[in-house]
Parts: sequence; C-alpha cells; structure tokens
Amino acid sequence: MRKRGALVIAHGSSKSEWVAMVDDAVERVDVEMPVAVGFLEMVEGRAIPDAIRSLEAQGVEEIVAVPLFVSSGSAHIAEIARMLGVEPPWPVEVDVTPIEFDARVRFCRPMDDHPFIARILTERARELSADPQDEWVLLVGHGNETPVLRKEWERAMDRLAVQIQREAGFAGVSSATFHPDNLRGRAEDLARKYRLLVVPLFLSEGYFTRKVIPSRLEGIPYVYSGRTYLPHPLVSEWITSTVREALEEQPVM
Repeated sequence: MRKRGALVIAHGSSKSEWVAMVDDAVERVDVEMPVAVGFLEMVEGRAIPDAIRSLEAQGVEEIVAVPLFVSSGSAHIAEIARMLGVEPPWPVEVDVTPIEFDARVRFCRPMDDHPFIARILTERARELSADPQDEWVLLVGHGNETPVLRKEWERAMDRLAVQIQREAGFAGVSSATFHPDNLRGRAEDLARKYRLLVVPLFLSEGYFTRKVIPSRLEGIPYVYSGRTYLPHPLVSEWITSTVREALEEQPVM
C-alpha cells in the first residue's frame, strides 16, 4: 500500500496572524499520516510545491488534497486542481502551470454546506441573538459572477440556511453576496421587518469582514460581530473528516 499524506491548501495572507490561525487548525487535525500546509500565495517558502516536496521527502506516494476554502464556487478551486494535475470540478478557464511531482492525488471538496460548517455558523448567529423568532439571519459570502460558480455559491448557502434554520428556529435565514452585489438591497428589505443578524461566510477575519461588510451596510440597523470560521475547533474536525472520507473511497489508480 502506498504511503499517504494530507495536503491542506489555503489561500494565504501577508498577515502572520492569519497564517498562524491556519497552522493552529491544521496542527489539531487527527489523522495518522504526515500533514502539510501549502499556500496559494503570499506566504514565502510555504507555497503548494514546497508542501508537496515536504510530503514526498517523508515517503508519501498518495496525497489527499483538502482545499481550505469556503466554497466550491471559488475560482481558486480550478486553479488548485490544475496545479495538482487533476480535472477541475467545473469547466472554468485558468492560466496556471501544473506542478511536477510523483505522488498521486485525491482532490477533495471545499467546506461548502458541510454539517460542521453549519454548526459553526449556527453558533455565530446564536451569539448575536436575543429572540430568534423575531430575528432574520443573513449569511454574507464573497460570491462569483461566473454562472457555474455563482450556482455553486448559491447552492451551498441555501443548504447552510436550511440547516441553521432547522437547528436554531430563527424567523428566517437567507444569503447575500458581493458578486453579484445584492447585499445592501437584501439587508434593507429584511431590516424593515426583523432584527437583522449578519454572519460572514469567510475563513478568517480580514478586509472583507472588517471593512467591506460594514461599509455596505452603513445606515442599516443590524447586529454583527464579524466572527468567522476560524478560530473554531470544528474547522480541524472538518479537515480530519474530509481526509478520512477520502481514504474510504476507491483507490487512486
């Protein structure tokens, strides 16, 4: 049997605290194999090829690649797939050079509407809540203008909304995005009727959660903390579960 390893792929950031949060989440992953983190950009010396080389140096011949991304609707998913030499899940044109390496790859789905993610978002919403029956939760994601990717964003957000509503009993749960830009319009309509709770669909806090969301909602009554998926132990559990489920599938030939 080929020796296996896990490759967790994150976008990357110039902020050291962002990188540290990802590293901390990955260190808590519970799998009996080597695990490495590779960043798409902005983290010197820790790019995806560096992570692959570190796994192969440990004798890894089969890599479970886990994209630490919020949505399958991210254009970066196709980029990463092409870099790893696997077929992207959606027919999106990307201009990347495949990485040269010997190990075989199992490419996993991003976070999307996984039950662990729904649990994190439900917790974030409850932290803002006073009386769920009079409140509406608005999930805010980045989104994408490309039709096939927009559909993936909307599919996952709709399913997350159903899970949160079922678990927490809010008056309603819906979503909005920056691409297409429908956040302000949807928030204005909801805030006229309900106490509006705004929950971001972002891996970690940053420019979009601290600047963009508040600026788009200026003048609208809403409740918001800006808290994101990280830091939360269920992110580590999601990675663990994703790796284990991938290994239960048919062997890579």
